[in-house]
Amino acid sequence: MGVALTRAAQWTTASSGTGKLEITPVNESLLKEILEFVEQFSSRHPQEAKHVFKEPLQWTTSLEASDFKTEYDISGPAVKSQETDRDGHPMLQLTPPSISVHSFSQLSKIVQLATDKKLKEVRACLEANRDPVAKMLGPSFATVEGEDSSVLRLLEEVKEGDQAKETEIKVKLIILLQQLDTQLLSNSLKQISQEVRLSPAAVKNDVELLKSFCSEGEKRVLTSVQYTSDYEFTNGCRTPPWRQVHGEICYLVIKPCDTQPLHITCSTAGVFLNGGIRQEGEENAYDRTSDVYRDLVTLLKSKSPHFAENINKQVGFHVKQVAGFLRVNICSADNPTKQYAFELIIDDYEHTAWMLIVISCWVLLLSKTPGGVGGADDFSESSSESEEDEEQPERRTESNTDLPSEYWQIQKLVKYLKGGNQTATVIALCSMRDFNLAQETCQLAIRDVGGLEVLINLLDTEEIKCKIGSLKILKEISRNSQIRRAIADLGGLQTMVKILDSPDKDLKYLAAETIANVAKFRRARRTVRQHGGIMRLVKLLDCVPDSAALTEEQEKDVEVARCGALALWSCSKSTRNKEAIRKAGGIPLLARLLKSPHENMLIPVVGTLQECASERSYRIAIQTEGMIEDLVKNLNCDNHELQMHCASAIFKCAEDKRTRDLVRQCEGLQPLVTLLSQADNKQLLAATTGAIWKCSISMENVDYKALETLVGLLTDQPEEVLVNVVGALGEGAQKPANRATIRKCGGIQPLVNLLTGTNQALLVNVTKAVGACATELENMTIIDRLDGVRLLWSLLKNPNPDVQASAAWAICPCIENAKDSGEMVRSFVGGLELIVNLLKSTNKEVLASVCAAIAKIAKDEENLAVITDHGVVPMLAKLTNTTDDKLRRHLAEAIARCCMWGSNRVLFGEAGAVAPLVRYLKSKDTSVHQATAQALFQLSKDPNNCITMHDNGVVKLLLGMMGSTDEVLQEAAAGCVANIRRLALANEKARYG
Repeated sequence: MGVALTRAAQWTTASSGTGKLEITPVNESLLKEILEFVEQFSSRHPQEAKHVFKEPLQWTTSLEASDFKTEYDISGPAVKSQETDRDGHPMLQLTPPSISVHSFSQLSKIVQLATDKKLKEVRACLEANRDPVAKMLGPSFATVEGEDSSVLRLLEEVKEGDQAKETEIKVKLIILLQQLDTQLLSNSLKQISQEVRLSPAAVKNDVELLKSFCSEGEKRVLTSVQYTSDYEFTNGCRTPPWRQVHGEICYLVIKPCDTQPLHITCSTAGVFLNGGIRQEGEENAYDRTSDVYRDLVTLLKSKSPHFAENINKQVGFHVKQVAGFLRVNICSADNPTKQYAFELIIDDYEHTAWMLIVISCWVLLLSKTPGGVGGADDFSESSSESEEDEEQPERRTESNTDLPSEYWQIQKLVKYLKGGNQTATVIALCSMRDFNLAQETCQLAIRDVGGLEVLINLLDTEEIKCKIGSLKILKEISRNSQIRRAIADLGGLQTMVKILDSPDKDLKYLAAETIANVAKFRRARRTVRQHGGIMRLVKLLDCVPDSAALTEEQEKDVEVARCGALALWSCSKSTRNKEAIRKAGGIPLLARLLKSPHENMLIPVVGTLQECASERSYRIAIQTEGMIEDLVKNLNCDNHELQMHCASAIFKCAEDKRTRDLVRQCEGLQPLVTLLSQADNKQLLAATTGAIWKCSISMENVDYKALETLVGLLTDQPEEVLVNVVGALGEGAQKPANRATIRKCGGIQPLVNLLTGTNQALLVNVTKAVGACATELENMTIIDRLDGVRLLWSLLKNPNPDVQASAAWAICPCIENAKDSGEMVRSFVGGLELIVNLLKSTNKEVLASVCAAIAKIAKDEENLAVITDHGVVPMLAKLTNTTDDKLRRHLAEAIARCCMWGSNRVLFGEAGAVAPLVRYLKSKDTSVHQATAQALFQLSKDPNNCITMHDNGVVKLLLGMMGSTDEVLQEAAAGCVANIRRLALANEKARYG
């Protein structure tokens, strides 16, 4: 009970006198639990209840003689209990208004007699007896910080004879009180964690804001906001001192527009309505008459419907609330620079929307930068990877009672580090390393007591042993995200970068490995680069012998280079650091290390290479430095982590055809296929399937055995693996024999099932694979039966342009090979309108694919009529000014097909589509020539279009194409010229007869 009153109870001290318990939810909860404990004590523990206290508990009571019944002797206003101690002294004495009690049995009776004043009596008793345990059991049991050895002291007092029984009762009593303390602390912590306590500054800020909304015309939500007292004490309170002891800050009278005036008390525990305070001294007026609310706005919302309805509409109010909160809670007076900058930011309230953005940015800066606003470089860093540690919430142990003994022991060792000589420091460092530093409790213990500052300061000393000991500890604890951020905040990275120049190899490799751990987040990587760390780390790579058998000194060289590569691996997640590594000459050194026989060296080297391979300059260097052969060689090792990084590097590099050829020439395809059997290792499987996918872009790299294995991986795999597997199948399916293999292995159904997913990359790949498979009639039959075409069509609604385009390309072979494609397309309700509307897209790939699909759809006359009604002609005509050859080709095909319905030829001419089409014939892409010639042939069946073509010089262009070896182009060109010639002859005949 003493510990709970000391640590959990919330006390307020007046300018003079004894502290009082604040009127707060936490204290209310404590009082109720203590009351329940005392009430039930006599019935549950009768022997312990009779134990006589060393000193009586005394307090000022509200009880009177008339409240006491039998078992008490009453003499006027005085009362004595009939129960006495061994010396005949009464166990309870009342001399109004003072009462003294000597046992728990009498305490239990008092709270029963107090009836509705129980809590008031408990409060008065505890306020008068701040450490009741000391009075119950003696001064030696007073509440103190640190370990509680009271039970041990009691056991030492146990003696033979009559005192043994009494001491046993005391032991039980102290255990019961400790159990109560534990329960009170636990419940208080839960409640405190949810409680928001007000301060005078916060209340003042809210009052000023509310005053500003008392006279805003139609926007007014309050009539007036007034303090009951104009005098402000130095602590910011406006309440009399005898009320400040209860945590009360000020009293307000607020007049909303729609209710009676509200008399409000603002206290540290919250705000509530009072009995109507108008002047000091009216004690009844101070009583709470409502629930306690967290702030003034919340109270006003509950009491004034007009206020609640209108205040949420006023953006400016919320901006000012945020600004006031920041000013009170963040921009403290001890930092005038931050305060001044903040005042500049919130000086103008008129542009509230802009202000909300600025204030949000200010909060972000304050939360991420230790000294306030950071430099311009904070916003210039890019990263190739997501930030694994960014914005991690800090986890803290809820209470000291949950901390293990190691926590306190480490704190003692840190004290020795702070004040000891060199020998004591080294001993303390060695002792600290004996703890399990991988355990978060031990890591945070070092940080919480200021150990990080000491360890980092030791790095600046001249003592090698102290530096080594400090780095060994920092290396272990920096695996914790909170610790590495703290190291960066304390300037530890700059010191470690300097240590990389040290002649001592132990210091170099320890500093490099610690940097590798700390540089897991963007700011740390930037710090390493800005302080010359990249160049120093690259130099560490240039000290490694190639032989497998090493001397002790050579082993240190290997370790230095390995740790240097580890640090570069962490740093290489930044785009700027990749460039810095290249400029520092890192590529040839990494290429040399890639030939190392030491696997522990190879992992960080390959990790760095696969990270950097996202840049084209590195991919070219990996090819030219002969690293592909080494990567393929390491695919055959037994180390899964090394295999994974090698496969990942090949995955990124195989975007280039030269790399794909090198992988094949180095016989790297078979090891990749073999690694597909490692289905339990998902990271390795993802990297392997990715490498196979990119290598499969070159058709000569496709292995039908690999396709069989890949089909087996289409189910029960993470999306990261599925994207790669389906991508590889889509590339392999470009070859007829492979399409049959996929079907025979049962791959069509799982591919169609994947069309219902949501992963955008997976949808792009699976639509391509299904479309490729649909070029086979047997495959198309299965796809149609599984309703695959409908699923593809539904993907045209996907917001991702890549998915839209891929789905449209896949629809083309489906329409081409379906048994009754016209009827199938018409069965999709709203499908034709959907695909025509996609011609409004701004994405050229979407437009090209949709034009290709429209060309297929328009082969059916009925569907052509429908899309014509949906306005396909003017939409196609609008696209004809494009210079993109891929879009030109498929657009011309669509126009050629659409000309075969009604007056579409005429409409194309009127929409200005003819002249741009003539220019297509000047393209260097021969496939554009064929499609354009067919479109012009169809358009030339209208006389006006012939005139337009002739005027734009089409005849000369077509005459050259009439001699083409492409029969389709030859025939279309000849047909178009023939139509133009017939029109000319007809005109001559009409003119000359």
